[in-house]
Amino acid sequence: MQIHLLAVGTRMPAWVEAGFSEYARRLPHECRLKLVEIAPAKRGRNPDLERIRREEGERLLAAVPRDATVIALEVGGRAWNTEQLADRLRGWLQDGRDLALLVGGPDGLSAACRERAELQWSLSPLTLPHPLVRVVLAEQLYRAWSLVSGHPYHRA
Repeated sequence: MQIHLLAVGTRMPAWVEAGFSEYARRLPHECRLKLVEIAPAKRGRNPDLERIRREEGERLLAAVPRDATVIALEVGGRAWNTEQLADRLRGWLQDGRDLALLVGGPDGLSAACRERAELQWSLSPLTLPHPLVRVVLAEQLYRAWSLVSGHPYHRA
């Protein structure tokens, strides 16, 4: 299984790239984490937010690998604790399908992305900056894998 993090936004600060890369590097081959950056839509002085979400959503959905399980990251989605995420990861690994995690731009995900998703996942009830989401997501996936594999990283 490969985990595809499909995220709107390019040219992240060095700390984001370093943090994401650190945790992605730690994941084993059987659940490799791959980042796919999606170019954000053009924004003008009076942006048409629906058009922006639609354009970014089309780009996100075009990047979803065939037969992948699609999960939308949404503040209103289901929150999982670490053990619940580990259980989900165990199930995804057993299923064998690739996983596509969708992270929208500053204006959120399109309706088409939310409809395509099999699940909506919330990392936090807080609104997190999109660059930080990449780092938190990578760390939480690594933490869940450490529980699944019996690695001592997670000590709660």
